[in-house]
Amino acid sequence: MPIIGIPLRYSKLEDGRPILYLSEKLRRTIQRAGGFILPIVQTGYYDYVNTKYNEFGKLSLKEKEEIDKYLDMVDGVIFPGGFKITPFDKYLLDRCIERNIKTLGICLGMQLMSCVGEDFKVYKNDPNINHYQEDDNILTHDVIISKDSKLYKILGTDKIKVNSFHRYHVKINNNYKVVGMSEDGLIEAIELKDKTFNVGVQWHPEISYDFDDNSKKLIDYFIKICEKNC
Repeated sequence: MPIIGIPLRYSKLEDGRPILYLSEKLRRTIQRAGGFILPIVQTGYYDYVNTKYNEFGKLSLKEKEEIDKYLDMVDGVIFPGGFKITPFDKYLLDRCIERNIKTLGICLGMQLMSCVGEDFKVYKNDPNINHYQEDDNILTHDVIISKDSKLYKILGTDKIKVNSFHRYHVKINNNYKVVGMSEDGLIEAIELKDKTFNVGVQWHPEISYDFDDNSKKLIDYFIKICEKNC
């Protein structure tokens, strides 16, 4: 059973107290696909919910060593959706790349990937382009997949329908190859060149895993290649 590291995300309870959490849908999907989840806990002494990105200090040597201890234990890492990126997330992804750890970025996770080697930048969607659906149980729009991509080899098709829950999008990053575009011109999938598996998608395959074959293909493939000696 492959060990899948997932960094926790940040939110608040109704009474305002900050929490770190793992999406219940993501948990169930990864376990159903055959993965064993290892939550990766933020290492710094910060209120990760209320601290702004430019207010974080540099990671200490101890914090970096703790991140590497997590990565020593995993076969793959999923960067999930959420609303905020921190220097912890960026360093964790950098180390995944350096160590060639199999990595899947989902929504915000893909946006994080788009900033490798650059300042963190995402762009608010044009108000005329609606990529935020209300219903979890539908697929909203088409994505055109490049035939010269890992994603195409996994899915076996160059056009799929996906769900959509993002109000921000990314622009081209020279480190990653764009392999999926929406019909209205937003980047929907990226891949890092020359790595075993480092793929980001703007949609949420874990949400549509139970009723969409392409979502299931992607998650199942990721879990399979994260098995030992694979």
